[in-house]
Amino acid sequence: MRISNDLPENARRALALWLFVVAGLVGAMTVIGGVTRLTESGLSMVEWRPLIGAFPPVSEVEWLRVFDLYRQTPEFQKVNSFMTLADFKQIFWWEFIHRLWGRLIGLAFAAPLAVFWLKGWTPPPLRGRLLLLLALGGLQGVIGWWMVASGLVDRPDVSHYRLAVHLSMAFLIAGLLVWTALDLVASRPAPAPAVLRRHGWGVLAAVSLAIVLGAFVAGTNAGMVYNTFPLMGGGFAPPDILHLDPWWRNPLENIATIQFNHRWAAILTALLILALWARRAALPADARRPLSWLAGIAAFQVGLGVATLLSVVWIPLAALHQATALLLFLAAVWTVWSFRGHAAPP
Repeated sequence: MRISNDLPENARRALALWLFVVAGLVGAMTVIGGVTRLTESGLSMVEWRPLIGAFPPVSEVEWLRVFDLYRQTPEFQKVNSFMTLADFKQIFWWEFIHRLWGRLIGLAFAAPLAVFWLKGWTPPPLRGRLLLLLALGGLQGVIGWWMVASGLVDRPDVSHYRLAVHLSMAFLIAGLLVWTALDLVASRPAPAPAVLRRHGWGVLAAVSLAIVLGAFVAGTNAGMVYNTFPLMGGGFAPPDILHLDPWWRNPLENIATIQFNHRWAAILTALLILALWARRAALPADARRPLSWLAGIAAFQVGLGVATLLSVVWIPLAALHQATALLLFLAAVWTVWSFRGHAAPP
């Protein structure tokens, strides 16, 4: 979709800056969400109150009320029955910040959108993208509650399937924000050869798959086992890789298989990126910069993933690993965008 060239340069720059800032807020949200998951804080708020929920408890009576709600959950009854009110407050704040940050993103997107709309800076092609992003942001809030609700009935944690959907939506929104911002202000080089464009899309698909598999690892705590590399249990594959019956449940629910799939999908993705980088001589000069960033981030992410595994998922490393995953995804988006090529904005 082409954005109208009729917009003045100052309008394009303002719109692009806004979209890049919102993408940064989404990036911070993924880190906050990751820490919320790593600290097992995500089920501390058992109510979904989109408006009133923007304010934390301010009285002892209200704290006791929300703590009593938490004590009725499977997580408290099966895992955290030792908790006092003081313990509960520690996990409550991470989830509260996570939800509050989501509201901040909504405000940071919707309020400027209204202003730009009234100024006439949203021509039809751009308007459609922005309304889609607004809808996806609202949907993400619903998905977040849908995910939390999966841990409030009979299990002490959330569904890793729903966690993967929630994380994937965040990455999709960030990617669309960056793509649209680039369309507004960046100059695309000449189109890359068709074979490299296909290779670029393959890289983006591989990065996306590795991220989904990483969400499975996070959602099942699969990173807490087989904390060695490159071997698992003394061999290339863990001895219990096909432990579940029927066999197809293993890549979905067997934590050994889930970790195996993520670690080798990540390695293969890095090799796919390296192969693309090795062919950079066939690219226009301006298209090599995003590819170089992609290759550098991929190398760093692999090392970071191994370090996170060996540390038995030390929270600072794990949070950085998730943040770098988003940077890797956005670098892949930038690379694909630059390979497509078309006229630059005036």
